[in-house]
Amino acid sequence: MSSPNFVNRTLFQGDNLKYLRLLESESVNLIATDPPFNKGRDFHATSTTPSSLQESKGGGSFIDRWSWDDNVQQVWLDELEDTNLMTAIRGVRDTHSNAMGAYLCYMAVRLLEMKRVLKNNGSIYLHCDLTASHYLKMIMDAVFGWDNFRNEIVWYYGGPAKLTDRFPRKHDVLLFYSKSKDVTFNHIYDDIPQYLYDRARKDPGTNRLWVDQRLGVTGETLEKLRAENRTFITKTGKERRKQYLDEMNGKPTNSVWSIPILNSQSKERKDAKGYPTQKPLALYKRIIEASSNPGDVVLDPFCGCATTLIAAEVTGRDWIGIDLWDEVYDTVEYRLVNMGTDLEGSSGLVKDKDMLPMFDLAKITKITDPSQVKNPYEGEPESPYQESIKRYKDAPKETWQKIPKPRMVEELAYNEQKAKNKDEAYCGGCGRSVYYKFMHLDHINPKADGGANDLSNRILLCPPCNNHKRDHRTIRGLWDYNKRNDWMYDEPLARAVREKAKQCSLRVKNDIEKNMGKLPPLNKGNA
Repeated sequence: MSSPNFVNRTLFQGDNLKYLRLLESESVNLIATDPPFNKGRDFHATSTTPSSLQESKGGGSFIDRWSWDDNVQQVWLDELEDTNLMTAIRGVRDTHSNAMGAYLCYMAVRLLEMKRVLKNNGSIYLHCDLTASHYLKMIMDAVFGWDNFRNEIVWYYGGPAKLTDRFPRKHDVLLFYSKSKDVTFNHIYDDIPQYLYDRARKDPGTNRLWVDQRLGVTGETLEKLRAENRTFITKTGKERRKQYLDEMNGKPTNSVWSIPILNSQSKERKDAKGYPTQKPLALYKRIIEASSNPGDVVLDPFCGCATTLIAAEVTGRDWIGIDLWDEVYDTVEYRLVNMGTDLEGSSGLVKDKDMLPMFDLAKITKITDPSQVKNPYEGEPESPYQESIKRYKDAPKETWQKIPKPRMVEELAYNEQKAKNKDEAYCGGCGRSVYYKFMHLDHINPKADGGANDLSNRILLCPPCNNHKRDHRTIRGLWDYNKRNDWMYDEPLARAVREKAKQCSLRVKNDIEKNMGKLPPLNKGNA
């Protein structure tokens, strides 16, 4: 693994997918992020959502609404096609809505990248609410593997309750996944409960607080406790043990975290200039302390008002953040300057003229365009995002996926897409009919993008369309090219050929299953 192509305290401004694809693989220890939730409503602040969804209203606002037609990019669909991610997304479109499907497409391609940049012992915490948490868990299962799911953490934040026709909603969810079984994890303990302080006694001289506990030891261990003045005699003459509070841990933190939400008068909220979806620093400090160590790299690809980054700075971790918001630099700098002595011990502190600690803003690296990042994969045949979806393509091949190319041509030619002339077939790129033996067998999704080599991803193209498509266009990209260059003959027919090609692989698969795993002779008469 080579050294990262970024430095500590780097802020990237722009589409996080572009930057994620440039980051070195396995260069990040922890991802803790708070993406948009697909809440279907306006937020009156500055945006952390895709630029296509931004809307400026007197100081900035963002609209957390999604549309399949307006917001889903074709390249995402090409990447996800024929993967279990797309299977899950199609199910959500059927059971919920196209809007939720669009949101999951947006998240899926980014989560693939997040997994790639994580180190093998790294983790990700995805903050979500009831709007999309259960759908996002399906996507996370597909990307990271259901067996790498660690916890669903309930963040109970309390606050005033409105009485409606349901129980008041007072929690969000954090989905915690690891990249592998070899995961970094530090146990976190709750604060020692107040009732122990209330009943504690004080040692004269040291003023250390202690509570009495059952002795529970004998022999040399008991003698050692007595020598260290860690036992005492009760009024009834029983010997008991002193348990000093400064040596105690609270109870191990469980999966329900009670951390108050920030109110309008909170210093934290003022430091972030009133960002409406801002989360408390205590929430992200707990995440970072549990799943990373000092000096590790923490990434937030939806860093917004930078709570994750500030928590990383406070706890002695390196950090990088990405956000579309064009004021992200100002907010991070404003918060770091206003943290004051809270940053004591941070390597980013210097002394001002009065010798008071202050944060050195020169230590923040600002990146405003992907061209400023050295591409570590330049010149390689496949980019990182293509590698990141390979595992969906590498499953063992079944018999129907192994049929030879000449048989693929015949199956596709004699499928339902066959033209009126029995020896001709329609081109899937332009809709023209051509003698089927002159057709070229091509990939629907290019091999360079991880496209499968079996019948489910093959189509017949006429020679000009095959030349136009080459190895860098999808079929949909070829259609767009043909329309721009006046080569499209019959677009509805070309689209129908694409669908029939999909059906062909299913028919061949069923034929092989009916014939006990063998490929039956091609029955041209039934075509």
